[in-house]
Amino acid sequence: MENENQTIVAQFVFLHFTCLPNLEAMLFVLFLIIYILSLMGNLLIIIIVVMDSHLQTAMYFFICNLSMAEVWYATVTVPKMLENLLSEKRTISIPGCIAQYYFFFAFGTIELFILTVMGYDRYVAICNPLRYSTIMNSTTCRNVAIMCWLVGFMCPILSSSMLAQISFCSPNRINHFFCDAGQIFHLACTDTSIIQTVGYSLSSVIVMASLLFILISYGQIIITILKMSSAAARRKMFSTCASHLSVVTIYFGTLIFMYVRPAVKYKSNANKIVAVFYSVITPLLNPMIYTLRNKDVKEAFKKNIIRNSL
Repeated sequence: MENENQTIVAQFVFLHFTCLPNLEAMLFVLFLIIYILSLMGNLLIIIIVVMDSHLQTAMYFFICNLSMAEVWYATVTVPKMLENLLSEKRTISIPGCIAQYYFFFAFGTIELFILTVMGYDRYVAICNPLRYSTIMNSTTCRNVAIMCWLVGFMCPILSSSMLAQISFCSPNRINHFFCDAGQIFHLACTDTSIIQTVGYSLSSVIVMASLLFILISYGQIIITILKMSSAAARRKMFSTCASHLSVVTIYFGTLIFMYVRPAVKYKSNANKIVAVFYSVITPLLNPMIYTLRNKDVKEAFKKNIIRNSL
C-alpha cells in the first residue's frame, strides 16, 4: 500500500456489522444466547468427561480437548463483537488487534490438530481394534494433546511477529467483527506480500495436510467397514464415526473457503457471514453433535443428574 498522504494510526475502528442499526440490537441478543449456550455446552462436555470414569478413553479425552479449544476459540472474537454491536466506540488498539489475530489463528490450528488426531483414533479403533488400547494409551494421548496445543500456539508466532513490526495507515476501518488477516494486511502502510505469503501458505498447509490425513484415515476405515460381513456391525462402525465426520465437514468446509486462498480478493461482507458460522455457530454445534448423537455421553449426563439430585 502506498503511504503518500496517509496518517499513521494507533487503533482500528470496526464498521457496523450491518447497515441496519436497529438490527444490531437483535443480533446482540441472538449472538449472546448462542455464545452462552456454546460455553455451557462445551463446559458441560468437559465436566462430564472428567467426572465419569466410563468416559476415560482416548476418544472422549480428545473430545474434551476439542471442547476446551472451542471455548477459547469463541471467546477470542465473540465478546468483542458483542461489545461492538452495542457501542458507538467500536475501536481496538493495534497490539490488541494483532493479539486477537494470533489467538484466533492459534486456537483454530489447535482445533484442526485435535480433529486430525480424532480421525486417527477412529482409524486405530476400527482398523486395529486389538492394538487400540496399546497404541492409544493414556500416556500417548496426553503427549499428543500437549503437542497439539504447543504446536498450535507456535504456528502464528512468525506472522504475528512480522505484523507487529509494520505500521498501519488511515483509513483505519475494519469491515469485519474481528481482526481477520485480510483486513489487517489491507490497512498496512507498506507492502505485506511476504507476510501474506507466510500466513496463507502456513494456513493452507495446516488445513490441507490435516484434511488429507483425515481423508486417508477414513479411506482405510471405509475399506475395513465394507469388508465386514455383518450389516449391523457396519452400521455400528459408521455410527461411531458420524459425529466426528459431521464436525470435520462443517469446520473444514468454512475454513477452506476463508483461508485456503488470498482473502483480500473476496468481499469481506461475504467473509463476515462465513466467519459468523465457524467462529460463532460451530462452537455451539460441536457439543450438540457429540451429545445428541452419542449414547455414552447422554447416559453419563443422566447418571450425573440423578446422582446430584439425590
